[in-house]
Amino acid sequence: MKRRTFLASTALLGLATSFGTMSAHAAEALSVLLPPWVTLPKDMTDKYTAKTKGTLDIQTLGWDEIRTKIITSMVAGTAPASATEVDWSWVGQFGSAGWYDDLSGLLSEDLKKDLPTTSIFTFDGKLVGIPYNNDYRVMIYNKAHLEKAGATVPKTPDELLAAAKAVKAKGIAEYPIGLPLSATEGSATAWYLLTKAFGGDLFDAEFKPLFTEASSAGYKAMEFEVEALKAGLIDPAATSLKDVEIQELFKSGKTTFDVAGWAGNLAVYTDASKSQVSADAAAALLPNVSGKSRTIGLPGALGVPVSAKDKETAHAFINWMLDPETMIDNYEKLGNLPTRISVLEKLNKDGKLKQGDVLIAQAALVEPLFAGGTPGWYPEFSSAVATNLNAAAKGQMSVADAVQAIAAAAEEARQ
Repeated sequence: MKRRTFLASTALLGLATSFGTMSAHAAEALSVLLPPWVTLPKDMTDKYTAKTKGTLDIQTLGWDEIRTKIITSMVAGTAPASATEVDWSWVGQFGSAGWYDDLSGLLSEDLKKDLPTTSIFTFDGKLVGIPYNNDYRVMIYNKAHLEKAGATVPKTPDELLAAAKAVKAKGIAEYPIGLPLSATEGSATAWYLLTKAFGGDLFDAEFKPLFTEASSAGYKAMEFEVEALKAGLIDPAATSLKDVEIQELFKSGKTTFDVAGWAGNLAVYTDASKSQVSADAAAALLPNVSGKSRTIGLPGALGVPVSAKDKETAHAFINWMLDPETMIDNYEKLGNLPTRISVLEKLNKDGKLKQGDVLIAQAALVEPLFAGGTPGWYPEFSSAVATNLNAAAKGQMSVADAVQAIAAAAEEARQ
C-alpha cells in the first residue's frame, strides 16, 4: 500500500497542525480498540471518512478488558486491533515485551513540543503510544468555603492544612480535605502526587525506593494523609472510598479540597446540572513544599501492535485523532481533554475551557511518574501501595512499616 500523501508531508515538512486528505484508503474498515469514554459519535467518524476516505470498525471495552484482550492476543501472536488504547500504566509491560511499534517517526519536532506527555509513553527510547487523551492532576477547591473561613488558596502542604483547619473551625465543612484512602488505585495515585508535592520522587534511576526514610518526600506524604485523617480533616469513611466517591463529596459541598483532582472534572464540577457547587468550584496549581507546583500525568495514548495488519491506515487514524479539530470535538462532545498545549490554549481563548489559565499552567508542569517509563512490575507495586496505605490509614500499621512493606514488595516484583 502506498504511503499516504499527508503522512509523507508530515514527515518531510514537519507539519504539526494540519493533515491533508489521503489519496488512497484501505479496502477494509480500520479496526480500533478504545475505552467507553472515547466512543466516537457518528458525526466524528463521518469527518474521519470525509478526510481519509476510510472507515472505522471501533470496538469499545472497559479499561481492564482492553488490557486483558491485548495481553491475550499478543501472547497468541495476533493483534487485538490495528490501533489500540495504551494506558500510561501499561507502558513498561508492553514496552519490555516488544508488543508495540515505535511511533517516534510520526511526530515532527514541533508536534513533540506540543505534546509534553509523550515522555510518559517512551520505553527504552521508543514511543509505544502517542497521547491523545489528557489526564493530569490539579487541585480543585471550593472558593466560597475559603472566603467564609478567611483563608487563602494554599501553595504549600502546610498552607493546605492551615486552610483546612480554618474551614473546619468555622463549621463550614466537617472534613475539608478530600482524599481517597481505600485499597484502590486512586488512593495509590494520590500518594504518588503528594510525594511530588513534598518535593521528591518514588525511585531513583536504578529503581531504588526513595520513600523509606522519615525525611523522604514519600514518607512525609503518607504521614500527611494519616495525620490529616487523625486530625479530623479527612472523612474517616475515606478508608473505604474510591476517588470517584471523593468527587461526589466535593460536588455535594461536603469537602473544600479535591486535592488530587482530575483536570477534566472541572467541566463537571462547574455544571449546575451535575454539581451543587457549580458556582464555587475553582482550580489552583498543586501545592508544593518549594512553592513551585509539580504534578503527574496519567494520560491515554494510541498505539500500533507489531502484528497489526494495516499500519499505515492506523498511523493515519492516530494523526487524525491529533488534529486540532478532532481534539476539540473530542473535548466538546465527550469531555476528553486535549493533549496538545496549542489546542488547550485555543479552547481557553475561545472561552470553552473551564479554569483554562490554571489548567494550561498545570499542564505545562506535568511529569512522568517514572522518568525511564512505567516498569513492567508497576501493577504489583501499585497494589502494595494501595494495600499498605489503607492499613496505615486504618491504624493497623505505622507509616514506617507501611513504606517498608511497599519497598519490599517493589523489590520482589522486580525480581
